[in-house]
Amino acid sequence: MTDALKGEDTHPRIAEAGGEQGGAGIRARVNVPLRLKDDSGETAKIVSFRGLSDGLEHVAIEFGAVADIPLVRLHSECLTGDVFGSTRCDCGPQLQESLELLSVSGGILLYLRQEGRGIGLYNKLDAYWLQQHRGLDTFAANRKLNFSDDLRDYRPAAQMLQALGVPRVRLLSNNPDKSEQLRRYGIDVVDVVPTGVFPNERNIRYLRAKVEQHGHSIEITQEFA
Repeated sequence: MTDALKGEDTHPRIAEAGGEQGGAGIRARVNVPLRLKDDSGETAKIVSFRGLSDGLEHVAIEFGAVADIPLVRLHSECLTGDVFGSTRCDCGPQLQESLELLSVSGGILLYLRQEGRGIGLYNKLDAYWLQQHRGLDTFAANRKLNFSDDLRDYRPAAQMLQALGVPRVRLLSNNPDKSEQLRRYGIDVVDVVPTGVFPNERNIRYLRAKVEQHGHSIEITQEFA
């Protein structure tokens, strides 16, 4: 742990960094009380970092004592789903499921500032417009805007885990690209644990596109008109 919070009067920006790996290190670690979906309370540690490769303000949320091989969720920021409850995607339910699971079992959630699979909020809203008015799926809409299907680079996630002293993980994910990239960046993914599946009539086409075009391990059994 960094020295940043050893004393209450020590400001993290002037404290010495600790645990730096590959140019990245812990900036500060603070206790934050969280209110989960079922209104239960949980105190987690939110960790900020310095020196991440993309310069963005990603955070780790630690629940309980971190195991030798912890359960880890990489969750990319989705303002519309995480905050406003949009049913166009499954991001909000996945985030809530992860927080509730990790609060019970322990582990780490990496909250990554990669809105819209890396294209940003405004571009994501443009992609939504194309889906709504031109009938494109989520990936075709990206391509129409001259973006690749998925711009996310998980090197910062690997740096965060290394800075936390976590070289081996059990990954909570349906996305094979996450495990592949983590392994490429030096993290040993010893197991992949699937998330739940959260289909509804508004996101079913989105979920099917993830399965059919990018191999997400999502089993869709429900039918929608």
